[in-house]
Parts: sequence; C-alpha cells; structure tokens
Amino acid sequence: MIDLKSLRTDPELFRASLGRKRYGSEDLDQVLAADARVRRLRADLEELRAARNSASRRIPRTTGEEKAEVLADMKRVAARLKEAEPDLRQLEDELRLALLRIPNPPHEDVPDGAGDDANVVLRQVGEPRRTSFEILDHLDLGEARGWIDVKRAARTSGSRFAYLMGELVELEFALVRFAMDRLIAAGFKPVVPPILVREAAMYGTGFFPADRNEIYKIEDEDAYLVGTSEVSLAALHMEEILPEADLPVRYAGFSTCLRKEAGSYGKDTRGIFRVHQFDKLEMFSFCTPAASHEEHLMILEMEEGILRSLEIPYQVVDVCTGDLGAPAARKYDLEAWMPGQAAYREVTSCSNCTDYQARRLGARFRGKDGTALLHTLNGTAVAIGRTIIALIENHQQEDRKVRIPADLRPYLGGRREI
Repeated sequence: MIDLKSLRTDPELFRASLGRKRYGSEDLDQVLAADARVRRLRADLEELRAARNSASRRIPRTTGEEKAEVLADMKRVAARLKEAEPDLRQLEDELRLALLRIPNPPHEDVPDGAGDDANVVLRQVGEPRRTSFEILDHLDLGEARGWIDVKRAARTSGSRFAYLMGELVELEFALVRFAMDRLIAAGFKPVVPPILVREAAMYGTGFFPADRNEIYKIEDEDAYLVGTSEVSLAALHMEEILPEADLPVRYAGFSTCLRKEAGSYGKDTRGIFRVHQFDKLEMFSFCTPAASHEEHLMILEMEEGILRSLEIPYQVVDVCTGDLGAPAARKYDLEAWMPGQAAYREVTSCSNCTDYQARRLGARFRGKDGTALLHTLNGTAVAIGRTIIALIENHQQEDRKVRIPADLRPYLGGRREI
C-alpha cells in the first residue's frame, strides 16, 4: 500500500510514477476524493464531540429552561453522532479499498516499457552448448525415460498437470537439498509454510485485488491456495514489530504452489514449463529501508550462484515498468537457456517490494528512533519444474542420459548421470 500522506502532499509525483507502470490515474483520483471526504467527516465528528463535551460540562451549572435547552442540544448532537459515525466507517472502508488497488511506484532506475519486450538484458553468463546431435526437448526425453507423464495426469487432473516419476523425483529432492544448504549457509532459516492462507494475507502481500483470478479458492471458506510461498512467508510477521538488531530476517520456504494460469490460455502448453501445480524454494527477507538495495542484490547473487553451480547458461534481465506487477518497485528475472525451445526463458525472479507489503501487513521494526515500516524482498532460489527442464536439456548426452553437474552429485549419492 502506498503512503497516503505522501500521496496527499504530492499527487502529481504519484501520477507520473504510476504512469510509468502503465497505470491510469482514475484510482488515484478516487483515493484523493475519498480521503477528502473522510477528513471532512472526521472534522465534523470532532466538532460534534466537542459540542457534546461542552454541553456535558454545562449541565451541572444550569437549571430550569436553560438546562432543558442544553439537554435538547445534547440529544440532537448525539443523534447526529449516531448517524455520522457509521458513515465514517463506511467511507474509511471505501478509502482503504481504493488504496489497495494502487500498485507500488517503480524505482527511478527501472527501464520504461509496456511489456516483456522492453525488459533489458544486463548480462549473459555461460555459452549455450553446441552438440553434434539433436537435443530432445524435456517432454520427449522425459516420456522416453518414463520420467514425465502428462497424458495420465490430464486424465486424472486435467490439462497443465504432470506426474514426475523415477529419477526425476530424485533430481527434484536433490535440487531442494542442494539449494537449501546454500541458503542456510547465507543466513536463511528453512521453513515449510502453509499453502492455505486467509484473504488478509493475499491482500497484505498485494496479490489481491490485482491477481485474484490467478488464485484457487476453497469454497465457503476464507481459504486460498498460494501461488507462491511469498504470501505465507510475508504474513509470518503480520502486525508484528521486529527489533532492528535482529534484521535482516531471512526465510527459505519450500512449498507446493498452485496457479490457475488464467492469462496464459494456449501458451506454453507443452510439458511442465507452465503448469497449475509446481514446487518451489523461495527466499524472503525482512530488512530496514537502508539495507533493502543491497539485500536485493544479495538475493539476485544467490539465484545466479545456483544457476552457475548447475552449469546452466543464463541471462539477467532488468524488468521494465509495465511488467513489474503490483507489489514490486524493482525486479530482476533470471532466464535460463533452454535448448528445446532455442531460447532464454524465465526460471527465477527477485523483487524489492520496499514498504508496500509491510504497510498493508502492519510489519514494522523498532530502532533507536522509534518504529518504522520494514522493507520486504523475495526471490525464487529454485523453481523445480523449470530448473529440471534446463538441467535435462542442457546436460543431455548423445545416449539420452543426463550428466549431473559436479556440485549436485553429492545430493544424488555421487551419481555422475541419470
């Protein structure tokens, strides 16, 4: 949530900044109008309460007709208060809902653009491998090896589901343990978080109202399935005040994630690249505002280090304003080279959400100058399905076995290939 006081002070700054996110000013106008109504009604209520208190003090000093007049005035004031106080609560709710629709303004260094074609490649690491044989894409190889079964999964669950089987399951858990060990060494606390959360957590992280159509809901319950453990990790310190001395507080959350992929009809339907259910190891950090830039770069380096250790060529992308999403002020994507598609495709991302989520969640820290809002950051350490695709395509051998990178071998009992 943006800072209402700052918006009130310089609305044109917000118009210009949010315009860079391709976001119209109608909701800003609605917030400003609702804020003005709330402030006027609050002032009116203060006057009414002052009049009631004044009359209350006069009563003991009056008698006869004068006292009757004071009592009548008090009755009229009480009636107006009874009518106005629910109106104020309704207006405050309308103001809050309007504020929730406004995204986080982008950082000034974010490149401008409307969509992913305007994202800026910052660097490429590693060279796509050249082979004397044709590399099978992950689905052809997975089906041939009995590792991936999308046909039976479609029969069981519908499209965009898959059974992972055999050595690919071993590879998944090797990836999780490999990445988790790196994160623990960097000060991240391992967490297996809930994947069902209440609506307040969805609003608190900024996924609602913007991305509601992506989220699965449990009917007749205040319960939603997370599309990323970022939601439950962020809500871990909802309405809490952390000591500054404890910061940064870093978590590594492993969970299953579920998304409707509502906006991707007909896109990436082959194999396990874009599915409704996937597993992911997510980094999340609470830190001070002064530390959030460096924390963002640290999370990015963790992601890069994992891909380098897995010997997967990749590129780092500075995500443009129109592709940031609601909560992020700045975001980097890591795109791995996928031989089966002959293209770099996103496998992880990391975002600095500044104080946007913390204001919605009520997450603060206490320092020497009092309390202030935390900054929150998130980044995917390993998106299991997409990382598996990159691994088995980039390290595929002519005999259709897959070479295991040296750093991952200890997590597969020393095996050099599967």
